[in-house]
Amino acid sequence: MRLATFNILHGRAPEDDRVDVDRFAAAVASLDADVLALQEVDRGQERSARADLTAVAAEALGAPHHRFVAALAGTPGATWMAATGEEQPDAAAFGIALLSRVPVRSWEVVRLPALPVPVPVVFPGRRRPVVVTDEPRVAVVAELDGGAGAPLTVASTHLSFVPGWGAFQLRRLSRALRRHSAPVVLMGDLNMEPAAVRRASRMRPLVSAPTFPAGEPVRQLDHVLAGGALRVGAAGSRRLPLSDHLALTVDLS
Repeated sequence: MRLATFNILHGRAPEDDRVDVDRFAAAVASLDADVLALQEVDRGQERSARADLTAVAAEALGAPHHRFVAALAGTPGATWMAATGEEQPDAAAFGIALLSRVPVRSWEVVRLPALPVPVPVVFPGRRRPVVVTDEPRVAVVAELDGGAGAPLTVASTHLSFVPGWGAFQLRRLSRALRRHSAPVVLMGDLNMEPAAVRRASRMRPLVSAPTFPAGEPVRQLDHVLAGGALRVGAAGSRRLPLSDHLALTVDLS
């Protein structure tokens, strides 16, 4: 079984600053993943041809089981509000997705604690802090039929970039995942380096590779973590013709 995670930058390629839906579909298909976690996923946004990128990815991958979960409703960078899960299926939204070729026994959505106030953040390359309002954060969890009656729990998420707050969200999510059948795999853009991820999650990393920025990656912000016994075969990173992140893949043997 191949697992993969990819922050898709809403399908945009930094080289030409365009979203090409066919290019996005081909990139997803090339991962050949049985379970795929996606972050920064658009639905009904003008910048991505108003496509449902989760549906595009599911068709490209041949994944009949898939869920898009909106973190925010509206347009990122413009007018938006925190998603509630009650949005219309065709409403403009932005969030995460989980896709599976493997049968899914059950789904769960975990809405993570939101940063209550704007905070100053110092970004790389800047001397002075910038006051930011973080987006809502969410996780989607699927309990899969791993074969021979053995369950496997897989989750996708995209955590806050605000120092300390992402770790708080990860601790909260890790506790929620312990209620599910083991083994558990958590995938996504966690916006943290490996040492901080291990401390906050108490989970085992399945792949170690820098993932950001895509052109010359020097930081690992994307992770595949395991709780419980899993045998891992090949694992590594992939640069695809879109996004500012690399994708990660892990083969379970």
